[in-house]
Formats: sequence, structure tokens, C-alpha cells
Amino acid sequence: MEVQQFYYDNKIVKNFLYASILFGAIGMLVGLLLAVMFLFPNLTDGIPWLSYGRLRPLHTNAVIFAFVGNAIFGGIYYSLQRLLKARMYSDVLSKIHFWGWQTVIICAVITLPLGFTSSKEYAELEWPIDILIAITWVVFGINMIMTILRRRERHLYVAIWFYIATFVTVTVLHVFNSLEWPVHILKSYSVYAGVQDALVQWWYGHNAVAFILTTPFLGLMYYYLPKAANRPIYSYRLSIIHFWSLIFLYIWAGPHHLLYSALPEWAQNLGVVFSVMLIAPSWGGMINGLLTLRGAWDKVREEPVLKFFVVAITGYGMATFEGPMLSLKNVNAIAHFTDWIVAHVHVGALAWNGFMTFGMVYWLIPRMTKTTLYSKTLANFHFWIGTLGIILYTIPLYVAGFNQHLMWKDFNPDGTLKYGNFLETVTAIMPMYWMRAIGGTLYLIGLLTLVYNIYRTVRKGESIVDELAEAPALARISPKRIGAEGFHSWLERKPIQLTLLATIVILIGGIVQIVPTIVVKSNIPTISSVKPYSPLELQGRDLYIREGCVGCHSQQIRPFRSEVERYGEYSKSGEYVYDHPFLFGSRRTGPDLMRIGGKYSDNWHFNHMYDPQSTSPNSIMPAYKWMFANKQMDHSDIETKMRVMVKLGVPYTDEEIANARVHMKAQAEQIEKNLENDPDFVKSYEESKKTAALRGEEFVPMSEREITALIAYLQRLGTDIKVKTAEK
Repeated sequence: MEVQQFYYDNKIVKNFLYASILFGAIGMLVGLLLAVMFLFPNLTDGIPWLSYGRLRPLHTNAVIFAFVGNAIFGGIYYSLQRLLKARMYSDVLSKIHFWGWQTVIICAVITLPLGFTSSKEYAELEWPIDILIAITWVVFGINMIMTILRRRERHLYVAIWFYIATFVTVTVLHVFNSLEWPVHILKSYSVYAGVQDALVQWWYGHNAVAFILTTPFLGLMYYYLPKAANRPIYSYRLSIIHFWSLIFLYIWAGPHHLLYSALPEWAQNLGVVFSVMLIAPSWGGMINGLLTLRGAWDKVREEPVLKFFVVAITGYGMATFEGPMLSLKNVNAIAHFTDWIVAHVHVGALAWNGFMTFGMVYWLIPRMTKTTLYSKTLANFHFWIGTLGIILYTIPLYVAGFNQHLMWKDFNPDGTLKYGNFLETVTAIMPMYWMRAIGGTLYLIGLLTLVYNIYRTVRKGESIVDELAEAPALARISPKRIGAEGFHSWLERKPIQLTLLATIVILIGGIVQIVPTIVVKSNIPTISSVKPYSPLELQGRDLYIREGCVGCHSQQIRPFRSEVERYGEYSKSGEYVYDHPFLFGSRRTGPDLMRIGGKYSDNWHFNHMYDPQSTSPNSIMPAYKWMFANKQMDHSDIETKMRVMVKLGVPYTDEEIANARVHMKAQAEQIEKNLENDPDFVKSYEESKKTAALRGEEFVPMSEREITALIAYLQRLGTDIKVKTAEK
């Protein structure tokens, strides 16, 4: 049989790995800055693009899509070529993929700090960037599928199944969750509203964790762990069961993020059932990985790469045990909205994704540079300081989470809340936030150690060039062998059929959950008293989204005695029907705002936004002074926003749209009049007029500034239905 010579493309692997390391350092540095902001909330006072609410999505996007995403692509490009004994189908597509993905990341770095966001967790980027993501992702998929079709190895190894499932599922998730109606080039509204939007978002959000942070890394584990240990995978049969059960069950689990919410009960229960079932395939993968090291544990003592892989797989096992446990309603009632969830997420991100990436980088770079790692001692130092960092980061947050739950639900003998002031529950866990910042610092030091170690390794090695390889061309299979093979053996050499079957398997759960919730109207009962937001309130809501307030405040009161006592009547699905997008939130660094309307005066909100500590001593909320600046708020697109809302089903009339600015002016002037009830406001207001005159600046009335619109929105929240008055 003729042996063909060809070259593996190592340069594209190098590019993705270097990008992963660079953006990993940046993303984690931003994360550390955010952790420090909990300790010093006014650290970036007065700088809007460095505020907590705007930097938080930058951190998550940088870590998930820049650090982890680039690592996935680098690992896939290296392993895929060798598993298929073929160069990537097109160097041009590889380069388009690389530069397209880096462009997406740079767009995120620019737009998110500027406040251009959809507010949907892990999908904050606006619609033009969503389109670029889709195009770049499809380019990657075409390159991968065409390489598979041109392979010289008939059998598709298990790692490739996970790569295919990742491509198919992320495509579906991204397209359907990113359906938006544009207002302008950097503003859009989700086509879904309220509870329906929440279901679609967490169908995406949970499965972004599954099919970006899990399945591709399982594929990488199935390739790099046996290579590093020089052992075959423990059980190929287990890998088959692991793969198909995992991709089928994972897609159903999204609703467990919405337990005790206004989501229909049947959807919540489906999410719970399938989430609990997920532990079986998840632990099947973990066991398959760890048992691959049978007979090779002596190497773990010596090889830092294997150390990283072992802790990564263990972290995966811990996170995938905890996930199903958190989906149980009684456990979810404890953990949801607390820092327990932050700890859970970071066990997966820091241990599973981070350590798998570090191990892969330490294994790949010396091989591509044809040398040995510069320093195993430094790699071992990285391992131990990184592990210590994970422990110091997560354990204090688990403690903080339990502490929050206990304090939120604690009652006095007379039936009143023992900790009626939410801030008491924040100040109690500040020592845990200090420890979290220390743990993050140690983890970042470990990453910087890797940067130095890899730099020195590259310097002492050869330039990374394409690698010569040879393999016989793919021969036709014997008819006798076809008749003797089983179904899955046949499927493992049929990439198109494998892709189609994987697509069908992942679509089932989404169709069963989402379609009835959107189509069957009885799932979302309407409330006649719930009306659309006024033009000024709509502007204020967009400012709330711009500043990332949803990252710290929920708008979802669960039907618990403690929450009803603290915040007011529990949330109803009909209250959210005009919310594009939904703003349920997933964490309470501050109190829930579902019923904040009318609870405090306009002056209280005004002072609270300008100097949170003046109204709430010991608050860790940053100030938003730029919203008070002597600058007119831009209302130029309000009519366009309202017309877009009409297309999405919000019943604004033509008259309301035509008179939008008149209504805005009247509502804003009333808020300014209310503010004048405070003598301190009047005094400072008059002084600011004089200052503007001395500077020769045009004075902008308070009614025309951003803070007025935000106050209008906050005062609207929860006022559409008659509810029990919450304690002040």
C-alpha cells in the first residue's frame, strides 16, 4: 500500500496556545481586580469602564472564550490531525478561524467595559459580534468536518466524537439564544421575554458549561491523558456509554438554574430529574480517566503534567457531583443566589479547565519545540501554588454561602427577621472575600510561572514548524468485515451519520422543554394590571443593563417565608411578559429589587447611587457618579426602541411612541421636583449651577441626566400588582 507523506500544521496550534496563555493572564488579572473590589468598592471610583458591573462580564468572557476557548482549539488542532493522520483541510480556514476568534475577543474587550451588553450570562456580546462568533465557529466546523472526510485513519477515536458534539451543540445553542432584534449597531433586545427568555438563556447557559467547558475537554482528556501516561484508555466501552448518555442528558438540565422561580413547575421538575441522572455519565468519564493511570501512578509523582491532569479530573468529578446535588430543590434553596455557586463554578473553571489547559501546554510546547521543559521544578511549583490557590479560593466561599443562607432565613422568636438589614449578611462574610482574593492571587502567580517557564522552553528549543508525517491512504473496507461489525463500530467510521445522530440526540431535550413554554400560552399566565414600561423607565432599564446591575441584584423573589418577609410577595410569571431581556439575576451581593418600587424615596435612590455608603454604611456597592454628570442623556433612539418592542409584542400605541419624549420630560421633571424636597439636594444643585456658569458650560437640568431615568425604572419595579408591603 502506498505511503503518503504530509505535514501536520503545528503553527496554528502554537498560535492558539499562545493566545490562550496571554488572554488567560489578562482574564484572571481582571478577575483578581474584581475580587479586590469587594474589599475596596471605590477602588476605581468615577471610572465607568472600570466599574464592577462592566468588568464582571469581561472577566467571564475572557476566561471562557479567550483562555479556555483558545486552549480548546489549540488542543483540537493538534490531536485531530494525528488521530486522522491528515493535515487540516485548509490552512486558510485555520487562519480565518484563529484571527476571527481573536477579533471576537478584542471586540469583547472594547464593548463590554463601554457598557454594550445584552446582559445574558455568558452571552453578553451584542448582535454584530454574535454574527462574527457564528461565522468563525462555522469556519472551524467546516475545517474539522472536511479534515475528517479526508482522513487516512478509518476509525474515529472517542475524542473526535466529543469534538463533533461540541461543534454541533454550540452552533444550535448560540444561534437560538442570540436571536435578537437590533435597535442599532450596538443595541438589541432579545426576541424572548421574561420567563421564556430565562428558560432559553439557561438552556444555553447550562449547556455552554456542558459543551464549551466540558465535552471538548473530555475529548482532550481522552487524547492527552493516555499520551502523557503512555497507557491506553481504561475502557473503550465505558467511553461509548459516557459519550451518548452525557450529550443526551446534559441538554435537559438547564431549568435547574430556575428552581422556585416563575418558570412552570413541569419544566423545573424535568430539569431536576435529568440533572440528577447526569451524575452517572459524568462520573463514568472521571472514572475512565483516573483508571487509565492504573500502573502509572509512579509517573504522577515525577511528571507535573500528570499531576495537573489528575487534579483536573478530580475537580471535574467534584463539580459534576455537586451540580446534580445542587439541582435538588432542598439543596438549591440553600445555595442559589449565594457564594456557594461562585465556589462551585470555580472548582470547575480553575481545576478542570485551568489545570487541564496547563497540563496540555506543558506537554505540547516541548514536543513542538523539540526540547524538554525548561524547569520541572517551576512546573511543580505552579502545580502546588495553583492547587493551594484553588483551595483558598473555593473553601471560604462555600463557608460564605452557608453563612448567607443561614442569616437570610434566620427569624427572631417574634417572627421578625433576625438580620432584617441585608448588609449585615454582607459584612459577616468579608473575611471570606479576603481569603478568596488571596487564593486568586496564588492561582495567578502560578499562571505567571507557566508564562516564564514556557518562554524559556521556547527560547532553548527549535522554532515551531510544520511536522513531517507519513501514513498509507485510506483503503476500502472489506465487505466481509462490514458484515461482522456491530452498529457502533460501523458508526465510528461514518462521520456524517455520527454527526446527524449526535444532532438528533442533543435537540430532543431543548425541543421538549422550550417549544411548549413558548407556544402554550397557559404556561405564562398574564396579569391585566401589568403594563409596559414608560419611555423613561425603558431608558432607565437599559442603563441598569449597561451598568451590569444584574450581576449583583436579582429580580426574582422565591416563595419562601424569609424572602416574602424581606422583599415582598413572591414573583409571578405574568409580571415579566414585557421584559426583553429577563433580569432574574443569579447572585445576591445586594438585595433583591423585584419590589423596590416605592419602598424608598427618589432622594434615597439619588444619594444611594452617588454615594452608597451615605445611605447604607459598610455597603460594598460602588458609586455611579458618571450618571450624575452635567451631560444630557441621549434620547435620540427612544422611538426606535419602542417600535422594536412593538415588533416583539409589547403593546405600545402609535400615539405613545409619537409622544414618547413629551412623556419622558413630564415624568423626569416630576422626579426632579421630588428631589427638591431635600434641602441638601437643593443646595448642591444651586452650587453646581454656579460652577457650570463659571466654567462657561451649559447647565443640564437633573431631569435630563441619566440618574433620573434609572430612578424612574427602580421606582417602577414591582408596582404593577397589589402586594404585601415589605419591611423597610
